[in-house]
Amino acid sequence: PPLCTPPTSQRPAPDCHGNRRDGNLMLLEGLMWKGRYGEVWRGVWNGENVAVKIFSSRDEQSWFRETEIYNTVLLRHDNILGFIASDMTSRNSSTQLWLITHYHENGSLYDYLQRTVLDTQTCLRLACSIICGLVHLHVEIFGTQGKPAIAHRDLKSRNILVKNNMQCCIADLGLAVMHSQGSDYLDIGNNPRVGTKRYMAPEVLDEHIRTDCFESYKQTDIWAYGLVLWEITRRTVVNGIVEDYRPPFFDMVPSDPSFEDMKKVVCIDQQTPSVPNRLYSDLILSALAKIMKECWYQSPSARLTALRIKKTLKKLSSSLEKPKQDD
Repeated sequence: PPLCTPPTSQRPAPDCHGNRRDGNLMLLEGLMWKGRYGEVWRGVWNGENVAVKIFSSRDEQSWFRETEIYNTVLLRHDNILGFIASDMTSRNSSTQLWLITHYHENGSLYDYLQRTVLDTQTCLRLACSIICGLVHLHVEIFGTQGKPAIAHRDLKSRNILVKNNMQCCIADLGLAVMHSQGSDYLDIGNNPRVGTKRYMAPEVLDEHIRTDCFESYKQTDIWAYGLVLWEITRRTVVNGIVEDYRPPFFDMVPSDPSFEDMKKVVCIDQQTPSVPNRLYSDLILSALAKIMKECWYQSPSARLTALRIKKTLKKLSSSLEKPKQDD
């Protein structure tokens, strides 16, 4: 079905429930999220809840990139945000860019961790599902239903959504790079936006990253994954103790750190987030602490691969399930 135009000053009048209806899509009143590069609305399309991301003009290239990737690559996977459609529409001589995806009421992992305390099992489930999504992105699949290898380049808790089954899915592919072994072509896209400074790997901050090498981009994703893992484990209860949510490096840099702030902490001082001691009293969490530290090596090639992390976490998951089968 054709997509309708997004909310503007000339939106249709609200119905008796306060909703605005236009074409096949109904936008509900109330913004789910508003950020530097756009906003996300909850909509209903053909009777289904959907998320509608409306990109700001300053982030036009991210819309183009996500649309290009979703339209050329078979990305269906439980742990990658499901794509429905994208649309470019003109209203009042200004262009509006939409990306319509599956809707997840729990919102981002960042939001979820603010309000939710986790048990060990949920912590592991979240961590495991994120790495499964990252493995699917990183791996090249050959054949007619194949896909190039993809590196995300802006992995963070705000770009990961929490599904009702307590699995996560990775969102926001606006900065992604693609690589195919056959042609050995590295498709970096044409986006002037850079990743989120707080999650940047040392080689990005000191500008030593090999931009011509696809492996380099995968290794920066692993650094960021380690930081997300740290965020999740902080919110996991051990012996009745849990910390409030904090972003990585909260105690080392300002709330909106500059490139130089992060470079000093990560490259010059070679700091990493401090891992709470209480994690080491739990078998699962101490294993997660070990993994995150192995994501934070200064040398990119020394970091774990997504596949290695996935195998370790799957093993941990099955060790949790075994006692249940014995009951």
